Amino acid sequence: MVQVPRGARWAVPAGVLVVTGGIMAGTLISAAQAAPGLPARSPAQLLAQVADSTPPPLTGTVVETAAFGLPALPATGNPTSLSSLLTGSHTVRVWYSSPEHFRLAVPGSLSESDVIRNGGTAWLWQSTLNKVTTFTLPAHSAQAQPGQTLPKQPLTPQQAAQQVLAAVGPTTTVSVASNVTVAGQPAYALVLAPKDARSLIGQVQIAVDGRNGVPLRLQVFARGASIPAFQVGYTAIQFVTPAPADLSFTPPPGATVTQVNLSGASGSTHRATSGPADTIGSGWLTVVKVPSSTLTPASPGGPGSSADDSAAVLRALLAAATPVHGAWGTGRLLRTSLVSVLITDTGSSYVGAVQPSVLYAAAVQGR
Repeated sequence: MVQVPRGARWAVPAGVLVVTGGIMAGTLISAAQAAPGLPARSPAQLLAQVADSTPPPLTGTVVETAAFGLPALPATGNPTSLSSLLTGSHTVRVWYSSPEHFRLAVPGSLSESDVIRNGGTAWLWQSTLNKVTTFTLPAHSAQAQPGQTLPKQPLTPQQAAQQVLAAVGPTTTVSVASNVTVAGQPAYALVLAPKDARSLIGQVQIAVDGRNGVPLRLQVFARGASIPAFQVGYTAIQFVTPAPADLSFTPPPGATVTQVNLSGASGSTHRATSGPADTIGSGWLTVVKVPSSTLTPASPGGPGSSADDSAAVLRALLAAATPVHGAWGTGRLLRTSLVSVLITDTGSSYVGAVQPSVLYAAAVQGR
């Protein structure tokens, strides 16, 4: 699928969710099927296959699921709100021909949001707003960090697997479990487990397609848990080239169209931006340090607005946090099965899929 920078995001897969609401949630994907027969593969062979795999053309449906053990969040009725992103059910339809030609559609209740790329042009279509943003892309942007040039896109199994492989090394135990069937495709089950008990991640399971070698599903299990806290996987997939009509887009009549030039041809080039963030540690024990202001909506918004909804959700999360103190100072701690968040009284927040002691050490280092 569309490649994204590996970085440290998968060292804190749930932490990024709590801070930005950037990963969508959905209903659990059932895998209760008989193990299919496939030629034997070693862990090293599967690791190499996933790292080097290039997805063939395909169409399919992806479901993403989050069950982080968060406190009860207020229902907003807004499908794009932070509450919906953290707890709602989301399905992503995928049409993929190449890194320069694809479409991702997120259907909602009487609505749809699409990201379409066709060569040097990409579109973001938001039906509820009747709004289209047209992006003029730089040359070779498929290889040059599209996360900085395209709007935020739903996570796919291929993206998730490439990111989590950044944590593989001496701190990881790698094994192969019984074969599985995902979306009707026989697949190998590659298992990655952190050796350090301070990681809240017990293991990550990647289902690797037995024919094409591409990831079909990724599941993250909290330590000691038998049900995944996060997973993203295909529920349906066909390895066929999408029809040209599926990869083309024309703004509907009456839509508001905004042009954004990302080609760098003028001084008005736009880039996706976010608040400054630092990483402390490495691998499974990576902690992300961000300003606490990142947890606050940029503008108050009116009743029913996304900013207003997000503020209500964030207040619920902070209300569930516990006062803590240590050599690093004082603050509040929010901990779930897969993520810990430390918000200090000095204006910094530390997020990681780690034990609180790792956050405390990071806070001392980050002062």
